[in-house]
Amino acid sequence: MLEFLRGRDVLVAGWGVSGRSLIEPLRDIGANPVVTDAGAKALAEASELGLEVATCVQLESAAVDLSRFALVITSPGWRPDSPVLVSAVTEGIPVWGDVEFAWWVDQARIYGPVRKWLVITGTNGKTTTTQMTHSILRAAGIASVACGNIGLPILDALRRNPGPQVLAVELSSFQLHWAPSVRPEAGVVLNVAEDHLDWHGGLDAYAAAKARALFGRVGVVGLDDPVAASLARRAKARRVIGFRIGVPADGELGVVDGKLLDRAFTKAAILAEVGDISPPGPAGVADALAAAALTRAIDVAPQFVREGLIEHKVGPHRAAFVRELAGVDFIDDSKATNPHAARSSILAHPQVIWVAGGQLKGAGVEDLVEEVADRLVAAVLIGSDAPVIAAALARHAPEVPVVEVRAGDDALMEDDPSRSEKADAVMAQAVRTAAGFASRGDTVLLAPAAASLDMFADYTHRGRSFAAAVHALEDGDIGRQL
Repeated sequence: MLEFLRGRDVLVAGWGVSGRSLIEPLRDIGANPVVTDAGAKALAEASELGLEVATCVQLESAAVDLSRFALVITSPGWRPDSPVLVSAVTEGIPVWGDVEFAWWVDQARIYGPVRKWLVITGTNGKTTTTQMTHSILRAAGIASVACGNIGLPILDALRRNPGPQVLAVELSSFQLHWAPSVRPEAGVVLNVAEDHLDWHGGLDAYAAAKARALFGRVGVVGLDDPVAASLARRAKARRVIGFRIGVPADGELGVVDGKLLDRAFTKAAILAEVGDISPPGPAGVADALAAAALTRAIDVAPQFVREGLIEHKVGPHRAAFVRELAGVDFIDDSKATNPHAARSSILAHPQVIWVAGGQLKGAGVEDLVEEVADRLVAAVLIGSDAPVIAAALARHAPEVPVVEVRAGDDALMEDDPSRSEKADAVMAQAVRTAAGFASRGDTVLLAPAAASLDMFADYTHRGRSFAAAVHALEDGDIGRQL
């Protein structure tokens, strides 16, 4: 499949983590990588490494003959309507994503025997489910690695020596869009809610990209999510099963009397106790059921599912406990970057002072605010789309106090060299304000419902900023606005 690249030029579109991971595999199969990127700094770095580079302007203006390239491999963030990619398609040049290329590298056995891919996607819970899956595989003594959207490029995982037998692969909708050939041993769609609609052009296209996780041997869908459940009809998997928080029917995984139960791969097997799951709450249990389904699909025994779930602990910025102060809990769920994730986070606590805001990416917050209004003690909003959330609160929760903490023109902070310091100052003020609304038994919860890049370097920076502000609080900061 990859022989057509030997001795040919391949355009690597985007010099990010995924772009860097392509270089050595391309060289290993005898291809010549050429790098393009919109950033001059990125191209300078690639050039310093001895790579041939071409600017996007050159490629778009036909200063570089695209017909020289046998293939374009795009970063997942590049939209299909990017001029360079449109020009390549017009010229009849195939455009792959890095995941598509990694799939064919694996199928060609460039780095050893073909691996089993367990693919995890969904609007929320991907990383937790991927980590749980990897933990179960470790407990079973199976050589595995968590890779993909979780941070480690798949190609880097394939090149490890000794190599893994199984890949727990987190994939975003972008990555799946650019990876039509992937046929995992098992794949799951956890849930589907409004997110990245500006990139995909609508919910249907976004859901269709997610559904590509269901094209392998076993497809798994979250039955409590109506959109994810409906994707079972689009699945091309040889077998489709589901999981739910409630009592499972035949062919499902679910929960009975506080126990995770498998009725899909056996008549009835207890997999774990609900109390074993981290993070606690419905979202964590759903992720655990999904991880259990994926690993049971490759015949991992129930006892190893239980051991792996007990060993798994929630990662940073994912509903992570930061501190208790004067009877008030502070929780960092900066990874809740869309309304659907924020919903799960808020519903895990009875009384919440909500710290939210950022870039909504076209997602609506009306349904979220209406559903969680009775749990909100107050809301403290930051970021470029704070006014949108404030307006929803005014309509659906008019009795909830709302404070917007601004940093001048938040929409322009991403172009501000001093934005890190400004963002940290805004977060510090937001946390102090939130603490002022809190009393014993309340939870101050960072669940932004929005992306972070208008103010912060990424969601981890936002979470660290929140935690630092929380640790700077004193007892007297609690309840001072009540």
